[in-house]
Amino acid sequence: MNTALATLALYIRRQAADPLRYVWEQFWMFLFGWVPTIIGIGLRGFAYRLILKMDGLAAIENNVRLRFASNIRLGARVYLDYGVYIHATPNGVTIGDDTLVMHGSILHVYNFRGLKQSGIRIGKHSLIGEHNVIRGQGGVTIGDRVYTSPFVQIVAVNHVFDDPNVPFVDQGITAEGIVIEDDVWVGIGAILLKGVHVGAGARIGAGAVVTSDIAAGACVAGNPARMVGKSGRPT
Repeated sequence: MNTALATLALYIRRQAADPLRYVWEQFWMFLFGWVPTIIGIGLRGFAYRLILKMDGLAAIENNVRLRFASNIRLGARVYLDYGVYIHATPNGVTIGDDTLVMHGSILHVYNFRGLKQSGIRIGKHSLIGEHNVIRGQGGVTIGDRVYTSPFVQIVAVNHVFDDPNVPFVDQGITAEGIVIEDDVWVGIGAILLKGVHVGAGARIGAGAVVTSDIAAGACVAGNPARMVGKSGRPT
């Protein structure tokens, strides 16, 4: 019995700021999270103000899964498509005005290691494509007018494997921030790894694996990504 209660308590701590917040958030999502069509969008646009922060009207489709909703802030006219999953502990997820997060994308902070730099910040007029994964333990900052294609991964965390005699799960993680400046386009299936800084106006080709900084206005491709041209934007 004690084991079951401890497991339940651990589960709740992974879902909301405290047990009362868990009940409160789950109550409203249970009532309205499933409702389809524009009727559901209207109901959630009103009711979800009670569990997350909205700076204006936002459109949230059905089957959007929110955890630590009290740490989520949506700007005006944000759109969360069907099947989006946002886990925002503890430093939160902020999505700027007029930004779209498309079907099946995951914005995942899930920081239970006390990392001060964790969190996800997305600017205005951006688009997060279908089935993107953004892992924000090391902190991810995305600027204005950034478009990512489907299946992009932005991963600001990695495991440590230095000691072959110690299981990697006991060796901790490295969590370095990722910054993507304004007016960047990211091609389908590209992967951005921890610690990289992408300059304004850059273009990242389909399938590229970005392991180092990209200069403003550069076009990169390949694994690892290398400069193959310029976008025409002044640097």
